Amino acid sequence: MVKIRLKRIGKKKAPFYRIIVSDAARTTQSTALAEIGTYDPLKEPSEVKINEEEARKWLSNGAQPTETVAKLFKKAGITK
Repeated sequence: MVKIRLKRIGKKKAPFYRIIVSDAARTTQSTALAEIGTYDPLKEPSEVKINEEEARKWLSNGAQPTETVAKLFKKAGITK
């Protein structure tokens, strides 16, 4: 099963995330199949950059987003 999830890359007390596509059986720190965007929750308002074409491709191929990523997709106008 393939998941679309967040991978934290920020330092302590300064979170910054990449939106990645990875195999669900592997850990969150393993290599990603693809990186499709970024999420910066510290900016006001939160900054989300998503490659919509890549996201739609992975969703159509059966990748399942986590709850948080699904909310970010909804905010960006990307739906299944």
